[in-house]
Amino acid sequence: MGNFGSWLTKLGQSCLLIGQIVTHILIYRRFHWRNTIEQMSMVGTESLLITLITAAFVGAVFTIQVAREFINFGAQQAIGGILAIALARELIPVLTAVIIAGRVGSAFAAEIGTMQVTEQIDALHLLRTNPIDYLATPRAIACLLMLPILTILGFLMGMAGGLLLSQSMYAIPYNMFLNSVQNLLKPWDLIAALIKSSIFGVIIAAIGTTWGLTTTGGAKGVGESTTTAVVTALLAIFISNFFLSWSFFQGRA
Repeated sequence: MGNFGSWLTKLGQSCLLIGQIVTHILIYRRFHWRNTIEQMSMVGTESLLITLITAAFVGAVFTIQVAREFINFGAQQAIGGILAIALARELIPVLTAVIIAGRVGSAFAAEIGTMQVTEQIDALHLLRTNPIDYLATPRAIACLLMLPILTILGFLMGMAGGLLLSQSMYAIPYNMFLNSVQNLLKPWDLIAALIKSSIFGVIIAAIGTTWGLTTTGGAKGVGESTTTAVVTALLAIFISNFFLSWSFFQGRA
């Protein structure tokens, strides 16, 4: 990650950037709609297919891992519910965020980093355009809105993958699977998934934008910023996921 002190400084700048984005949206009410819609398309529409494919195979693999053991214990009626809880609480929000961090967070850092080293950011200042309004806020809004949608669609696809596999490989009836989901999955599990994914989205946007805006050193610097932004975003996702899970589910029956 290079110099640890510099990395910590940029991490602090990412936190400050989140505060600036919130201030500009809620108080100044300034952001670019066209940029926001373009970023929503990149984050959501262009990432949908890979998210759905990943979710389907994750649901199928999880079913393979747990179905045989549950059948051995005579608990096959709980397979669907356990899969739903695992996907909603942890697997889908985190994996979707990882996909977006790798695909979109890297693009944010590379695009803005290139603008920085080619002095396009300075040109924005000369045109009296605030980079936070023009670059940071649209990306944060796009990730904030699109990650929960991708998470819900991924959850449904993961459940479909698990359902098909459990029925075809282990002869578990559809109605038993779906009844298990209805009995074990609580509304809060899905609400928590949406909250998690929204927070992950803001983290990805803030880190990608910050590392882009602080890029130095030409093409080599852009590459280093892009790599470090993705690694930092993944680290932030996993650490924040721990604290979010601890807050949401600790001690819950």
